[in-house]
Amino acid sequence: MLAPLRHGAFRCLAAGRMVNMLGNGVAPIALAFAVLDLTASVGDLGLVVGARSLMTVLFVLFGGVVADRIPRGLVLVGSNALGALTQAAVAVVVLTDMATIPLLLALGAANGVVSALSQPASAAATPQTVPPELVQQANALVRLGINTGMIGGAALGGVLVAAVGPGWGLAVDALTFALAAAAFACVRVAALPAKGARTGILADLRVGWTEFTARTWVWAVVLGFMLLNAALSGGVNVLGPAVADETIGRSAWGVVLASQTAGMVVGGLIALRTRVRRLLLLGVVCMFAESLLLVGLALAPAIVVLVPAALAVGIAVEQFAVAWDTSIAQHIPADRLARVYSYDMLGSWVAIPLGQVAVGPLAAVVGTRDTLLILAALVVLAVLGMLASRDVRRLPAAPGPVAPGARADPAGEEAGDSPADRASIA
Repeated sequence: MLAPLRHGAFRCLAAGRMVNMLGNGVAPIALAFAVLDLTASVGDLGLVVGARSLMTVLFVLFGGVVADRIPRGLVLVGSNALGALTQAAVAVVVLTDMATIPLLLALGAANGVVSALSQPASAAATPQTVPPELVQQANALVRLGINTGMIGGAALGGVLVAAVGPGWGLAVDALTFALAAAAFACVRVAALPAKGARTGILADLRVGWTEFTARTWVWAVVLGFMLLNAALSGGVNVLGPAVADETIGRSAWGVVLASQTAGMVVGGLIALRTRVRRLLLLGVVCMFAESLLLVGLALAPAIVVLVPAALAVGIAVEQFAVAWDTSIAQHIPADRLARVYSYDMLGSWVAIPLGQVAVGPLAAVVGTRDTLLILAALVVLAVLGMLASRDVRRLPAAPGPVAPGARADPAGEEAGDSPADRASIA
């Protein structure tokens, strides 16, 4: 299970992502309460987090092209250095009482562009750091490190916000961006094979789009997550802190978020040992659990309910995350991987700003409780929609990543699979 750690490039990549997520565990809590302290408006909070998400969505395709053209380690170093600068600026304006909603919107938008550059490179780098047969274990270990960082970050965020204020939480996030950039500077991987004559950005995007649309299981899952992520971002990231402020308190909300990440650590340990024929099917079915935290916030916002719900959600989410990253790495050519990830991210995230901005006005009209129940129902519908695809239900695991320039079968079935294999159930 720990074999990927024998590879130095993987160790540096995993360490950088863990440190980065330590700060990212602090940042949502700190930013949410910084805005609530400033205006006490859920609508303003939705606008601030929505601005960051919007810019990430707008620039993520460009990030995918960059990550397939430039060494991914270099992209990660540069984007994290810029992330340190943008988050440091947010911390300064909050700590000096200079923060305004327009200023936070602008800085959040800048950080969203940085995230768009980083995300495709980060997702596509793992298969380059380990042999093909270790991709699933590598993905699980990366996720374990990320979630361990998120546990500490969420708990630390709650403590910092309650003890010294949200500005110091944002300062910690800026520091972790800088430390992550240092770790990514040690990632040394072989360059991808040259593609011949240099093509333009639009041509590169067309190639990525062809790879993305050729596989029904890819775009079916992405469409499902378009709806699912919009519901979750509005319910958990916007309404969650508001409900917590009125019920369990800010520190307890940090514990709830940390419990979800603890569940993801447990889920990562499970994923290290998971060996099923239909890995993606297992991951998608587990996403039904995403509705539990929304239902808990709506019907019983108490720590004894929310912590177990968050723990169960975390375990389930991790099964999907490892299944998805492994399936993508095994069925998409390496030199097009970042671009396919960028289309994945675009589709999965495009509705997040809408969910974050719209949930406040919706809650004002129908009430917070009913809004959370509506969002939970949308999560269930999204999972049912993904399972309606035959290709999602029957995608087989592959022995390793697809070679650069190669094309896998659109359904994801490699030569050598027998009809009996293709008809088998996970």
